[in-house]
Amino acid sequence: MNNLQKRILTSIAIFPLSIFFIFKGGYLLISFLLVIFFIANYELFSVFKKNLNILFLDLILILALFSIYYLAENSFWLLLWIIIIVICSDVGGYVFGKIFKWKKLTNISPKKTVSGVLGSFIFSLLSVFIIQLTIEILYTPPIKDNFLKPYFFFLAIFFSIVAQAGDLTISYFKRLEKIKDTGKILPGHGGIFDRIDGLIFVSIVTFFFDKLHFIP
Repeated sequence: MNNLQKRILTSIAIFPLSIFFIFKGGYLLISFLLVIFFIANYELFSVFKKNLNILFLDLILILALFSIYYLAENSFWLLLWIIIIVICSDVGGYVFGKIFKWKKLTNISPKKTVSGVLGSFIFSLLSVFIIQLTIEILYTPPIKDNFLKPYFFFLAIFFSIVAQAGDLTISYFKRLEKIKDTGKILPGHGGIFDRIDGLIFVSIVTFFFDKLHFIP
């Protein structure tokens, strides 16, 4: 089984499991987030050697997990949407990067290309239609959340930028430590930080946007 097949199978298993705990909320979600926290910390202390790097990544992780819990309890559809954005952004970057193979984006992550960035943007726009379709299928008549507004398309691009920046940030710290992955718990993906690097930063930004009422 090649790496891509492992990535797909792992994603198929992780996504519905994550959505289940997010949907349930409460103590089940807290327990799920705590499991992620402890596994991620085990990875951090196993492969990272520099204390400042560990401290920074741990603080970011804590803030992200708190943001996810807050959004799950207060803005479920918004949280589901940003998860879909991060997935779409990741898939778009991978697909376009493999097909077009344009200029390399940065030395921080040699596999990142300009075509991949473009693909991430295009696929992120699809997330708006996916979340709206999901709402319309599950609710008849549709609930008040309507994502088919120009503002959400601009947000999709912005959150894609944040997700890609988050990916590069984690890659930068891995380069400082001279490691390829933060762990091996997720076949095809590596460790927890390798899988949720984009979501970590997007969830934090979304939390502040929601608290500041930047999102209608």
